Amino acid sequence: MRTIKILIIDDDKDICEYMHLLLSQSGYHVETETSPGRALELLREEPFHVVVLDIMMPELNGMEVLEEIRKFDSDIAIIIFTGYPSVDTAVTSMKYNVSDYIKKPFDVDEFNQTLENILRDKGLLIDPEEQLLVTIGQNIRAARKDRSLTLKQMSRRTGLSVSLLSQIERAESSASVSSLFKLARALDCSLTEFFGNY
Repeated sequence: MRTIKILIIDDDKDICEYMHLLLSQSGYHVETETSPGRALELLREEPFHVVVLDIMMPELNGMEVLEEIRKFDSDIAIIIFTGYPSVDTAVTSMKYNVSDYIKKPFDVDEFNQTLENILRDKGLLIDPEEQLLVTIGQNIRAARKDRSLTLKQMSRRTGLSVSLLSQIERAESSASVSSLFKLARALDCSLTEFFGNY
């Protein structure tokens, strides 16, 4: 899995240290910055995947920082992190396409899940097992289509239900070795063809 770089921008050193510890333990590369001005320089110089941005800061507030970031990076995932949520900042956040708006104090598990969802949406976090299921499903579907077979015909050939076959092709269910063997026999191909480059 690639290294995910996260920048925490918060004028509170304790929050920065806590977030650094929390996210580093999950395997992320984390940098923190208490100065919004220096954080903007850092974002212009280095590629980050996610910014966790506090709203209430001296020098520049979080909404101003958000606006500046969007002037040079429209794609980076930004999580607004605030102890002072308001309708105005929530609306501005939506206008600038933030990934989430989280109130402090926050639930650690919820935050981790939110971060994981954002990274998945951006295509940055792919579970190898999930990817394998997708590859197998796509290869089975391609082999079936090449032979002009319907799911119903495959069901008849393999003894597997249409529903299960459909779930395997859509990577919603993992196929047992026995099922894969039946599918390979029905499609007159080797098991290894289903695994692609794995």
